[in-house]
Amino acid sequence: MANLTIRKLDDALKAELRQRAAGNGRSMEDEVRVILRDAVHQRHGFAPSLPQDQGASPKAGPDAASHGHHEAFPSPQARITLIVGGGIAAYKAMDLIRRLKERSAEVRVVLTKAAQQFVTPLTASALSHQRCYTDLFDPQSEFDAGHIRLARDCDLIVVAPATADLMAKIAGGHADDLATAILLATNRPILLAPAMNPLMWKNPATRRNVDQLRRDGVTMVGPNAGEMAERGEAGTGRMAEPIEIAAAAQALLAPPPPRPLRGKRVLITAGPTHEPIDPVRYIANRSSGKQGYAIAAAAVQAGAEVVLISGPVDLRAPAGVTLTRVESARDMLAAVQAALPADIAIFAAAVADWRVASEGGQKIKKGAGGPPPLQLTENPDILATIARLADGRPPLVIGFAAETENLLDNARAKLARKGCDWIVANDVSPATGVMGGDRNTVHLLMKSADAIAVESWPVMTKDEVASALVARIAQATELHES
Repeated sequence: MANLTIRKLDDALKAELRQRAAGNGRSMEDEVRVILRDAVHQRHGFAPSLPQDQGASPKAGPDAASHGHHEAFPSPQARITLIVGGGIAAYKAMDLIRRLKERSAEVRVVLTKAAQQFVTPLTASALSHQRCYTDLFDPQSEFDAGHIRLARDCDLIVVAPATADLMAKIAGGHADDLATAILLATNRPILLAPAMNPLMWKNPATRRNVDQLRRDGVTMVGPNAGEMAERGEAGTGRMAEPIEIAAAAQALLAPPPPRPLRGKRVLITAGPTHEPIDPVRYIANRSSGKQGYAIAAAAVQAGAEVVLISGPVDLRAPAGVTLTRVESARDMLAAVQAALPADIAIFAAAVADWRVASEGGQKIKKGAGGPPPLQLTENPDILATIARLADGRPPLVIGFAAETENLLDNARAKLARKGCDWIVANDVSPATGVMGGDRNTVHLLMKSADAIAVESWPVMTKDEVASALVARIAQATELHES
């Protein structure tokens, strides 16, 4: 009976039935039986059968346990055009379809000519429950400029895998096939998941293309490091895992985060200072600058205009900050004064307390009389200088106290002595690993009219400390202005 029913359907209905059956993991005959049963149940007021991917309980087994629940995209049903390039990682793109659909996305797949050497349009159609597109000159879709619809009738375009050739074409503005025509004609965000041999990824031509694409506003996820498909090849070039790409797509389509510091100018110091002894030697400390740089990144995310004044560190400045690099404490003070006015000043730099009174013009040589005496003099106190300004003092001045003993007592004394509003105190004893490490344990001391309040935070990464501090600043700023 079912076979007879299917044979009498027109081609369009048969195609739709075939896609529905493939998506629900049933034969076409079984799908017909489910449709008929649901029709009877609805007539008598029963709940219809749900497709497999919409059921109330997830599939059992290790796959369900390992991946768990995923939040849906922020829009009711995000529309994603997925372009699959021609690399061995194309097979992972089929799993990416499932990961995107887990997040309630509608996925339309475009296969390049090379991608069809690895996966078929039928596979992509069955997994996406949509027609798969392959040809720029397809008369069935191009009668109404189908490549323009695929470029615009979506919320995001994902390219996975993005091969070296495909990235070169995108960077150069080529449009000689359906995929590149879509990418050139779109006004939607683009997410690339590069995948190629490590030497291809490191090639200067690829690096130029990557830089150009990033300047053009294209976002990338990966590539990851690991074994390649080629025997004995390893390095950076593996496509990011489908679940990583789906998460990156979700983040791109998420509503913009709150920006509570919009309109505020934040001045931050970070890193150590180097105080020269002679042309080749200097006095310094072990500060890595990681905490100050993390605070700068968090302040930018909160919408602030950020000026970062950094001592010598091996860190890349966060995107969106205005960076000034300095060497000595005197250089840092001059840069801070030049950067004023500011609404908030955060002095996270570990400034050297002393410098030599007289810097040698030439390298100091060892002699028979033993080491030469070094007369030290005190460096300017940047935190106290700014906190005690009569005119142009930032409304909120925050210092850092890096201590190895009596942490809270020393921090309270420093808060009173320096004249700042808050102190972030942390224990930098060698056993803590804070200096140069990625984690921190801090206490926030806040001065009010007649008391000092102390908040003790748990062990966090320095990025988490930065986010928490910026959130606390935003809260205090809002209360002050209300």
